[in-house]
Amino acid sequence: MRIPRIFHPAALAAHARIALEGNAARHLGRVLRLTVGDELLLFDGTGGEYPAHIVEQEKQGLWVVCGERQERSRESPLQLTLAQGVSKGERMDYTIQKAVELGISRIVPVATERSVVNLKGERLQRRMEHWRGVIISACEQCGRNTLPELLPLNSLGQWLQQPLDGRGLLLDHRATMGSSELELLGNACTLLIGPEGGLSEREQGAARAAGYLGLRLGPRVLRTETAALAALAAIQSRWGDLG
Repeated sequence: MRIPRIFHPAALAAHARIALEGNAARHLGRVLRLTVGDELLLFDGTGGEYPAHIVEQEKQGLWVVCGERQERSRESPLQLTLAQGVSKGERMDYTIQKAVELGISRIVPVATERSVVNLKGERLQRRMEHWRGVIISACEQCGRNTLPELLPLNSLGQWLQQPLDGRGLLLDHRATMGSSELELLGNACTLLIGPEGGLSEREQGAARAAGYLGLRLGPRVLRTETAALAALAAIQSRWGDLG
């Protein structure tokens, strides 16, 4: 059986005795049926991982002891930012999950004119916590030991005021430039993707004025959750670690 990987939010150290509670303990004890002596891997999101084993089981959780830290980086050589127009429920979750698997460095949820999800107050806080959970689960699954950064929700206007880190790309099926004609600026790239209804003409104009180049990924119109992942895969294949 594959050794399970578990994220621990507090800093880890070699030979530390750690209490695992909540979802982590339930997953290990009730779903995977692990018991005293069984092995797992722990990571705290700062890079590196710790082999560990269960030393005690209680109703409230599990106690594990960490081994020596192992320096294992599975990060992309590229610094990739995804500015994603907020989409509905599972679509946004899917985009975030797969972007993490494809090596994204930062994820920025962006509110646009055509966003159909209105997030404010407690609802926004719950959604941000949920998205962070999606990021953690994706890192546990794909082997990453560094958590991608999840930035606060920005309006598109707010985000376009931020200085571009490297090449800025706006996905647009009507653009003339394809990925084969693209050149990066250094190792950084920011992708701007609209929500289900895409970006308005005004928003696209504002993005181009802020330095974003239009990028066309083939002759077909892609769904919002497909567009981000296709662009990430193309960039990683050409300049990153998927080649």
